[in-house]
Amino acid sequence: MQATVQALWHPDTARDPYPAYEAVRALDPAGVASPAGWGAAFATSHALNSAVLRSPAARSGAIISQVPADTASIRLLQPMMLFHNGPSHARLRGLVQAAFTPRVVAEQRDLIRAQVHTLLDALSTDREVDLVAGLAAPLPARVIMHMLGLRGEDEAKFIRWTQSVADLLAGETSSPELMARLENDATEMRTYFRTLADDLRAHPQPGLLSALAAAEDGGERLSSDELLANAVLLLAAGHETTSNLIPGALLELHRQPAAWAALVAHPDHPNVPDELLRVVSPVQLDGRTLADTVTLPTGGGRTVTLNAGTHVQTMLAAANRDPDVFPHPDRIDWDRPNSARHLAFAAGPHYCLGAPLARLEIAEVFGALATRFPNLRVTDPQPPFKANLVLRGPKELRVQLG
Repeated sequence: MQATVQALWHPDTARDPYPAYEAVRALDPAGVASPAGWGAAFATSHALNSAVLRSPAARSGAIISQVPADTASIRLLQPMMLFHNGPSHARLRGLVQAAFTPRVVAEQRDLIRAQVHTLLDALSTDREVDLVAGLAAPLPARVIMHMLGLRGEDEAKFIRWTQSVADLLAGETSSPELMARLENDATEMRTYFRTLADDLRAHPQPGLLSALAAAEDGGERLSSDELLANAVLLLAAGHETTSNLIPGALLELHRQPAAWAALVAHPDHPNVPDELLRVVSPVQLDGRTLADTVTLPTGGGRTVTLNAGTHVQTMLAAANRDPDVFPHPDRIDWDRPNSARHLAFAAGPHYCLGAPLARLEIAEVFGALATRFPNLRVTDPQPPFKANLVLRGPKELRVQLG
């Protein structure tokens, strides 16, 4: 069992993790694997993942919260609402959510559509292009930057920072060189956003960041550290997940030409975002630590009891391809009736605030690609992947648009 679980972190797994997930699923029909002596459980079933994410006993960020705040990286991470629970989390989320309303998201449709077509117009149709550099990376960065009210000339810096935050969130510590880069970027982010937040409080401007700086709930507002940490979280989460989903979904569509043909025939199918989120799962893994002993459903009428202190690895990508919930789970099916049951945005108190924005971006991107480039062809079906299993995505994706 230990070897099967350890294989999840093999350097080659990020390229195609699904066989590794199925190997873990096969360890226990109840949908949970618990290697002896690990103090951890690996949840593969949709039912158990959903139950853990919604459980009042589940704590997000329990490990991060206990780490001494003696580095710029940890000081940046700890105030993020992602790592808070209960009243502390509710307060932070409430203040952020007050400035991230459905109306604000809906107002981004014209911006997103214009940016998609501007980026596509700039790509060559008579030679191979990298769709990550040309579309997937800049699009969500520009959208979330616009929403936050950040300057367009800083785009390249923000994209670099979001990659560092993604590495931090995934717990990447593979080399001293990487850690030095993460520390340097964390220091830069703290300085940039602290200065900007102070200026916005003194001189409010249009945008989400200014609204966050002014947001109050019962007389409370975000502290300087909370403001900068959660602004960085919104920037990174608003960019990294969608920028990974776009090339990941095109790879899946390359492998399933019938699904691409069906998309070309019906590019505005309302189920496109959720079915792609289910199949691609841009956030592959998450984790919760249990504050109490709990008995939870695992599917098929079964339950499992997990002890207090257990760290549950919520394997979201495995849950999204649970054959008991999604028949023929590897297949892209635009007419699948329950695609929206996916856990790509997690569930429970930490359900992703940016879910409506991500769905909107996905719908616009794939509607435009299918309409403008029906003969789009992936020319390198084995692209290099980022060394990040948690926030998984190709480094590049070579395609021929024409």
